[in-house]
Amino acid sequence: MTETESHPLTPQDCLVLLMFSVSVSDTNIRTSELIKIENQVNTLPIFGTFDIDRITVLSNMVFDLFSEEDGLDALFGLVHDNLPEKLNETAYALCCDVAAADGILREGEIRLLEEIRDQLNIDRLHAAAIERGARARHMTV
Repeated sequence: MTETESHPLTPQDCLVLLMFSVSVSDTNIRTSELIKIENQVNTLPIFGTFDIDRITVLSNMVFDLFSEEDGLDALFGLVHDNLPEKLNETAYALCCDVAAADGILREGEIRLLEEIRDQLNIDRLHAAAIERGARARHMTV
């Protein structure tokens, strides 16, 4: 029995999976990205009922999925099955914040954000606003 079968994915699990996928997308997980994920999970209302012990399971799930040929498709299948549509923009915003956390958007992150935007049917204008907000929140002097 897999972890997904023994513990169905919650909407919060899906958000965490997507955030970790952005961090892993350029094959170099940065401390600033992990801190961003942890801070978001610890402070945002959407994660108020989230079981923090799931973090390790979910990060390992992302690594396992990304090691498979069709892993990204499987990830999006899980997200489509378990994330309510009303949280699509929230998911994209969280992912943009993770990508912006280190101040540099790398090619892998950009490509995955585009794919997430498409998979979650985020309107281009809304996506631009979300992206601009993430950039503004992560500016340095």
